[in-house]
Amino acid sequence: MKSYRRCLSIAGSDPSGGAGLQADLKTFSALGCYGMTAVVAVVDENTVGVTGVHPLPVDFVTGQIRSCLDDIGADAIKIGMLHSAELILAVRDTLRAYPIRDIVLDPVMVATSGDPLLREDAITTLRDELIPSARLITPNIPEAEILLGRKLSAGDDLREAARQLSQGGRVSVFLKAGHLDSETLSDILYDAETDTIHLMESPKIATVNTHGTGCTLSSAIASYLALGNSLPEACRLAKDYISAAILAGAEYTVGHGHGPVHHFHSFWD
Repeated sequence: MKSYRRCLSIAGSDPSGGAGLQADLKTFSALGCYGMTAVVAVVDENTVGVTGVHPLPVDFVTGQIRSCLDDIGADAIKIGMLHSAELILAVRDTLRAYPIRDIVLDPVMVATSGDPLLREDAITTLRDELIPSARLITPNIPEAEILLGRKLSAGDDLREAARQLSQGGRVSVFLKAGHLDSETLSDILYDAETDTIHLMESPKIATVNTHGTGCTLSSAIASYLALGNSLPEACRLAKDYISAAILAGAEYTVGHGHGPVHHFHSFWD
């Protein structure tokens, strides 16, 4: 009998289909993995913005996680939006019971539209309690600034910033530089396991269709880890995938704000 490579996403939903669990499932499927989800919140949003967030009870979220892992298991886990300190601690404690190394944490704090998705009192809990449990975190520049407590600019040494985010080499960091004003995207991977820096460059694509890019990148990395790639290989392949998805998605008009990327660009156009 054949077996799938299995990926679990722990995140919020996006009814417009471009971000959150929906983006994660599309990415898992596009990259050849079996996708599962644990819904942490139902988010009322579209390409224009977030109207509301309806959290699910914490014990119901952890129940979903256990139901998936006790029965099907997972080769990799992607964690997205966790809106409260209570939920962050519960997810951490639940995952400790399962020996899954490949945990990719996207520290979602603000939506593409600028709407906040993480309560301010939960930021410290995320940084101090959950991040050390991940193999890799994937902050963008605004999220990195919140975690570091200082501003970053194009003139800053992003390599050093990535090292600082690693909490003394305990967790690897993929620092996304898309918010910086430059013609080239120069993302930084700090591989804490080998104490090495990898520069990952790609052309910056002129498009408003960037809804769900962070969700898609982190779930792509999780997928490639589940498929057996090394951490640097998984990040490079995921970077190529999201770049192609943004480029293909730029040709479409979806909604009136920040449209989605094209997750299935390799299959249809």
